[in-house]
Amino acid sequence: MRNKVVAILSVIVVIALALALIQLRRGGTKGEKTQRTLFLYSGGGLRLAVNECVDIFSGENDAKVECNYAGSGVLLNQVQVTKKGDLFMPGDAFYIDKVEPPEFIESKHKVCYFIPEILVRKGNPKNINSLKDLVKPGVRLGLGDPKACAIGRNSVQIFEKSNINMEDVKKNLVFNSLTVGELGVQIEVGKVDAVIVWDSTAAHYADSGDTIKIPKDRNVISSVAIALLGSSRNKELAGEFIDFVTSIRGQELFRKHHFSTELPE
Repeated sequence: MRNKVVAILSVIVVIALALALIQLRRGGTKGEKTQRTLFLYSGGGLRLAVNECVDIFSGENDAKVECNYAGSGVLLNQVQVTKKGDLFMPGDAFYIDKVEPPEFIESKHKVCYFIPEILVRKGNPKNINSLKDLVKPGVRLGLGDPKACAIGRNSVQIFEKSNINMEDVKKNLVFNSLTVGELGVQIEVGKVDAVIVWDSTAAHYADSGDTIKIPKDRNVISSVAIALLGSSRNKELAGEFIDFVTSIRGQELFRKHHFSTELPE
């Protein structure tokens, strides 16, 4: 009799476990509210503002936003290869326009602008006052890798607009970065004399560096946008996040972290 009872209980336990597994695969047990999730590809230079936007949005919408931060060129390759994720916000809308096929991008929305600036060591010991000074003998220069990040691509275009030969630039290049944040760190630790970074990055390293503006006619400003990907499994939530970062409130958060939400005059 005892063996029969044990056998019946064993069957009940197996059935209960099977039902629980089915419920978990469906998103939880009956009556439980499952957390909605998003996956965002974000340029590394946007991290400070995006982190705060994600924290606030997640808390107010009972959602989870996973972020992958990297250089824009790296992110573009990931989007192209995996064909997964919900949102793509690189350091320049150029990378959104490069996604193939074009229809994989369902919508694109402006967020802010990146304005390149020269960042030098505090006190400017090498007396760098212009783009041409970056190719003077003895200047240790750091730049973004043009194949990996938006600031690297922009820097090449800036030198071209200023008629500065890239071969002369390479003679002083001692550090090539995958993200713009790495360039600020190099100034902070004194490994280089000058870098070209975004205005928001330069502001973050104000204690360890000084900023030199690049003339408007020689500068290459990046327009930053956020795109909804065709692979999104939660387009409604993704749309809500886009609405948040482009809203007055979201724009205030970007300005808080020194991002330009309007083009300079």
